[in-house]
Parts: sequence; structure tokens; C-alpha cells
Amino acid sequence: MGGITTDLRTGLAFCTRLPVTTASDGRLSDAAWTLPIAGAVVGLIGALILYAALALGVPPFAAATLAIGATALTTGCLHEDGLADTADGFGGGREPSRVLEILRDSRIGTYGVIALIVSFLLRIGTVASLAALGAWPAIFALISAHTGARAALPLFMRAVPRARDDGLSAAAGRPSEGVVAGAAVIGVAVSLVCLGFGTTLVSAILVAAALTVLARMATRKIGGQTGDVLGAAEQAGEILILITAAAVLAP
Repeated sequence: MGGITTDLRTGLAFCTRLPVTTASDGRLSDAAWTLPIAGAVVGLIGALILYAALALGVPPFAAATLAIGATALTTGCLHEDGLADTADGFGGGREPSRVLEILRDSRIGTYGVIALIVSFLLRIGTVASLAALGAWPAIFALISAHTGARAALPLFMRAVPRARDDGLSAAAGRPSEGVVAGAAVIGVAVSLVCLGFGTTLVSAILVAAALTVLARMATRKIGGQTGDVLGAAEQAGEILILITAAAVLAP
């Protein structure tokens, strides 16, 4: 296991396209506790773009679009790619071998396109609703959504078996209980500060329910999770946290 600096570099290198190199002794399974920290960085970048756009008089919907676009660029659309592939695979494949084949295919199909459209519309719409109230509710929601969605990934990686012996998820490994707990503590702490107890509780329940459904679907379809399924899990968490924040705070 590497030190804190090594883990942070590993987490940031995995989650973002920022100029951070993975340390030679860094393993994602050990560094997975830093995923919510990397998520907070992504959310903060989106929040800064949102704040600047609103300060310049950009309408809330356009400002929210710029902010969500900035977060996607920061991650290299890593999680969006996973969502699209998972939608194509689960929607278009029947046999496990065929689903896994579709997941590996870099081309995008109808299910993937629809999933991405829905994902972007939900995220932009919720952030725009919050931005209409002022910059700070949207800023706090963005940071919390990106942090909380990634805080759930180590538990998902540990609880759901890997569907194959190669690929991103297999290379990442299985996080320890301590790593899972560390990520959860960070995610909850950030959410409490940004959104308060009630919103944190509701969003945690919704995210847990959604990821449970996704885990069962992945296990039934392909015998477990892959890197693409992890991307879909992140997107589901991000969307549900933003929806909860908008439902509670926006009129």
C-alpha cells in the first residue's frame, strides 16, 4: 500500500484527466478511499465554471450546461462512457458473452445515446433549477454529487464480484473494508456540510437503492461488475444526489 500522496495521485489520475501521473506503487484498490476526494475536485471545477458564468450574467440553464460540460471534460467522459456502454450492453444483449462483447465495443448504440441524453438533461436541469436560486445552492450540490457518487464506488467494487478477469475493474482490485469505510466517511461528511442532514439521508437511501438494483442486474446479466458498470454506478449516484438536492431546495 502506498502513502497518502501516492493514493491521492492514483485516485486523481484514475478519475480525471488532470496532469497527475500514477505512482509506480499505486493500486486503485488501496487508493479507492481517495475517489470521493477526486470527485470533490471535479465538482469544484464545475462549480467554479458555474459561478463565473452566473457572475457574467449567463442564464442559469446555459451556466449549468457549461458546468456539467466542464466536469465531463475534466474526467475525459470516463463515467459517461461507462454509462453508455452499460446501457448498450444490458439493453441490447441477451447472453452474458454477447453483453460482455458489447461492453468492450467502443461504438455507441441507441440505448447508449438515450442514456447519455437523459443523464445530461437530468444533471443540467437540476443544476439549472438550483442556480436559479443563486450560485451557492448549485455549487454545494455539484460538489456533493461528485463526491458522494464516487464515495459509493469502493463499496460497489467490494460487494459485487468482477465479471471477468481482465479489464479496468479487474486491474483495480477489491478494496478493503477500511478503504470502503474511509470513502464513505468522506462522502457523508462532505454531503452533510454541503446539503445538510435531511438531504444527505434521503440521497444516501436513493443511491443505495439504485446501486443495489444495478448490482443485481449486473450479476444477473454478466455475473458481476466491470469498469463500465462502475461508470454507470457513478452516473446514477451523481444524478440522484442532484435530483434530491433540487427537490428539497428548488421551488
